Amino acid sequence: MGDSGGEFVSGMYVKEGYTITSRGCPNNCWFCDVHKREGGIRELPIKDGYNLLDSNILACSDDHIEKVFKMLKKQKTRSQLSGGLEAKILNNWHVSLLWDLRPEQMFFAYDTPDDLDPMIEAGKKLRYADFTRKHLRCYVLIGYPSDTIERAEKRLFQTWEAGFMPMAMLWKDKKGNTDSKWRKFQRLWARPAITKSVIREEYRSNINQTNI
Repeated sequence: MGDSGGEFVSGMYVKEGYTITSRGCPNNCWFCDVHKREGGIRELPIKDGYNLLDSNILACSDDHIEKVFKMLKKQKTRSQLSGGLEAKILNNWHVSLLWDLRPEQMFFAYDTPDDLDPMIEAGKKLRYADFTRKHLRCYVLIGYPSDTIERAEKRLFQTWEAGFMPMAMLWKDKKGNTDSKWRKFQRLWARPAITKSVIREEYRSNINQTNI
């Protein structure tokens, strides 16, 4: 609705079991409205839920993060961290919490070039903690002004090679419009089964070219 968001009320606007324990984000990403709409990070009273939708939970205080993970661990349904984890601020303490929680899946983001190295490092830490692409998802922003299919495809393959399942997130203009060419491309990278098929075909092609 465009407002800054107040205290989260369970079951209002989102499904039962979904929860939000913080609003806002300290980053000022040009493509994102969260910081414009909600401001910097604000910690909210923690309500029970198994699917965490916070925009940037790792930007919260250590005390808040620890309490959120304790809440998630006591849920009967296996947890999901759908709101997003920022690779740049993921540290070993966070990985330890994730290892103990064993969420079904967690989401990261590769939006700008400076996200690449932190994503690679995060992938190393999380694979060491026995997480695989089954658990690790990463949204990759595509289709923004000046982007090309070739560059977007490169970023998606980089995401796969870093140990994450890439999921293309298509940029929209202020009116919500998208380009049909980009929509067609996104469909190849929006569902894991299709994405794996695309990646297998690419690697098979590379092997055949090497053997020529």
